[in-house]
Amino acid sequence: MSADTTTPPVVEFRGVGLTYPGPPPVQALNACELAIGQGEYVTVVGPSGSGKSTFLNIAGLLDGPTEGSYFLDGIDTGTLSDADRTGLRGRRIGFVFQSFHLLPHRSAVENVMLAMVYNTSARRGREQRAREALERVGLGHRTDALPTRLSGGERQRVAIARALVARPSLLLCDEPTGNLDTVTAESILLLLDELHSDGMTLVVITHDPEVAARGQRTVSIRDGMLSEQVTAT
Repeated sequence: MSADTTTPPVVEFRGVGLTYPGPPPVQALNACELAIGQGEYVTVVGPSGSGKSTFLNIAGLLDGPTEGSYFLDGIDTGTLSDADRTGLRGRRIGFVFQSFHLLPHRSAVENVMLAMVYNTSARRGREQRAREALERVGLGHRTDALPTRLSGGERQRVAIARALVARPSLLLCDEPTGNLDTVTAESILLLLDELHSDGMTLVVITHDPEVAARGQRTVSIRDGMLSEQVTAT
C-alpha cells in the first residue's frame, strides 16, 4: 500500500539526534531528517552498534532526542509531559521484538490483554478484542494456550497480536524473525506483508538483507549517521 500524502507523516524527524552524556559524551545518533507516511513499509539496516537501537528507542518514545523534534502523527512529542508521552506510546505504537517478551504463565489471550492495561482501554471488551487480534494473526485456535506450549512462530504471532490490539498508528519491529527458522520466518514476514496491505505503517529493523528487501524503502544507519533513503529491491 502506498503512503497517504493527505495526512501528516506517522513518523517525522526534524533534525533529530541523541547524545548520551559523558564523560566523554557519546553521539549515538547524528541529527537527521526522516519522514514515514501513513501506510508505508520501511526497513532499517546497519551493523551492530550503528545506532539502530537508538533510532528504535526514539521512534518508539522510549527515549527523547537531545536535539531536534520528533513528530508522531503530527504531534510534537517534545512538548509532552512524561505521562502524556507514555499514554501516546500506548495508544499509537505497537512493538514486536526478537525475543517475544511473553509472560510464560499467562495464556496467549491474557498476554495480549495485558497490552491494554497500559493504554487506558476500557476493561469491558478487552478479552474480546484480544481474541480478535489473535484471530487476525491466525491463532484463533490457540487463544488459551500458554507460551510454553507454543512454537516460536506462534509465540511471535502472539507478540504481534499484542502489538496490534490497541490499533496503533505504527508497528515497530526489532529483528522480528531473528529467533526463527527460515520457514517460520517467512510465515511471519507474510503476515507483516498482509498487515501492510491492510494499511498498517511498518518499520522493521533487521540485519537480514532479504528481510530488508520486503519494505518499500530502506534506511541505512552507520556510525550514528542515517543515510539517504533508498528504494528497496
